[in-house]
Amino acid sequence: METKIYPASQGYTFPAEWVKHTATWLSWPHKEESWPGKIETIYKPYCEFIKIVAEGELVRINVADANMEAFAKGELTKVGADLGKIEFFHFPSNDAWCRDHGPAFLINTATNEKQIVDWGYNAWGGKYPPFDLDDVIPTKIGERFGLPVYNPGIVMEGGSVDFNGAGTILTTTACLLNENRNPHLTKKQIEDYLKNYYGAKQILWLGDGIVGDDTDGHIDDITRFVNHDTVVTVVEENEDDENYHILQENLETLKTFRLLDGKPLNIVELPMPSPVVYDGQRLPASYANFYIANSAVIVPTYRDKNDEKALRILQECFPDRKVVGIDSTDIIWGLGSFHCLSQQEPAII
Repeated sequence: METKIYPASQGYTFPAEWVKHTATWLSWPHKEESWPGKIETIYKPYCEFIKIVAEGELVRINVADANMEAFAKGELTKVGADLGKIEFFHFPSNDAWCRDHGPAFLINTATNEKQIVDWGYNAWGGKYPPFDLDDVIPTKIGERFGLPVYNPGIVMEGGSVDFNGAGTILTTTACLLNENRNPHLTKKQIEDYLKNYYGAKQILWLGDGIVGDDTDGHIDDITRFVNHDTVVTVVEENEDDENYHILQENLETLKTFRLLDGKPLNIVELPMPSPVVYDGQRLPASYANFYIANSAVIVPTYRDKNDEKALRILQECFPDRKVVGIDSTDIIWGLGSFHCLSQQEPAII
């Protein structure tokens, strides 16, 4: 029987987000149903995000066609973004959430080579069809750049996993063990996929995600690595808030974890903003959905009393980068923010 060759066995790993990027990938927002009655309000903060990222790296944007590219350039020009650092690719998408449908780039530091994993994508358990265009984005990018593409054949979203770059992945049981993703797989089998395709040695499992998160509990709304042995994790101060016990439980679980060297995690607590509600719906507003770019860390803010506190804490975590807050009050109506919208392409150094 033929032995399957996995990226991990060839020396490939998924680097931590703070490792130098060649580019950040995005899929231009265009689906009005994702921001009903509000999509026109998101372009300014979205383009401000791109402007800041482009100060330190290329930004590569998937668009449907020349008309969408022209519209995007117009919006980017309004905020003064450097169009010389922005590239467009005519790869149509169903929606904007490139963290989940975009390519997972792997690096082999010994050979200075790059590969892509094209996980299956089903719009968070089939919630928002169609998703056929999103599902093929990674393979199109691989073909465009002449990169090998792996297709594991299971559903896996980028926002459901977080990496310390030293062999450890953080995830949640609420998402990866949800029956709407890979009901045929056991926890052990899912761990094997993560190890074989991401080059991980250890999977640490938290429980539930925050209220309002339609992804069934993505890790990038609750707990993030900021270096190889330190995480920031959101906590809710108000005991009457429906997130309070969920986040306390996650905090207690984090305290029990040990890294591969046997040491506990350094845990930094981040506040939560006050509930953000629009049209009667509680939205998954969280400061943990920040994006680590080459020259900045971009943090969603919510016109809230805790905005400055969250930015101050994150600045202490990233002394080598400027931490920038961008108002995400309108963007979060789409049920995600800057980390959900972006996917890094690591550089070969």
